[in-house]
Amino acid sequence: MIKNFGERVVEFNSNLQYDGNLPEGFRVMNPFLDNPETMDVMKQFYNKYYNDNNQRRFIIGINPGRHGAGTTGVPFTDTKRLSAICGIEMKSAYTHEVSSVFVYDMIDQYGGAARFFSDFYINSPFPLAIIRKQKNGNWTNANYYDDKALFEMVEGYMLESLQKHIDLGLDCSEVFVWGKKNADFINKLNKKGKFFDRITVLEHPRYIQQYKSKEKQLYIDKYLTAFG
Repeated sequence: MIKNFGERVVEFNSNLQYDGNLPEGFRVMNPFLDNPETMDVMKQFYNKYYNDNNQRRFIIGINPGRHGAGTTGVPFTDTKRLSAICGIEMKSAYTHEVSSVFVYDMIDQYGGAARFFSDFYINSPFPLAIIRKQKNGNWTNANYYDDKALFEMVEGYMLESLQKHIDLGLDCSEVFVWGKKNADFINKLNKKGKFFDRITVLEHPRYIQQYKSKEKQLYIDKYLTAFG
């Protein structure tokens, strides 16, 4: 039986693992292995919003944060919005993520979650969470591009991952990349993989929510204009 879009995403997430090298002081977190409920709520989300074979447009983030997809398994979605907007409860965790606030405010103005997710698929070229050990011993979120050696070690995995995302059934004529530095690296990957015809760069939701919150509506308008 042919799998629908959501089933293909669930299969992709269920088989995620990174076996490559990492520089000292970095670790990869796989939320689907760390918490069984993450797998369950992720399946509920994709069964609810992706239960079809629509060709979707691709939005690329950086890599999952601990409080968003690192907990729920759904990019840019903390447990608060997973429950309040998507109607999916997570009992084992409660998270608030800055990026998620902006993304779901934007989604609301697009026409709501059902409409947005029928048109778009969000994920990352490195779809697992990366954390870095600080001098005080605490572990904090890291981006795949924060360290030159880190990027070199994960680049091959990211090229494979982007192709797997595309194979889910994505429109490659234009890709939307969140974050300017992220876009620099996606451009490098695109030159090697020749994945996308056009790359449209938008400010990252975290940057907007954290540093430009007074101008938030301007950025939401910019997103909606870019999405057409």
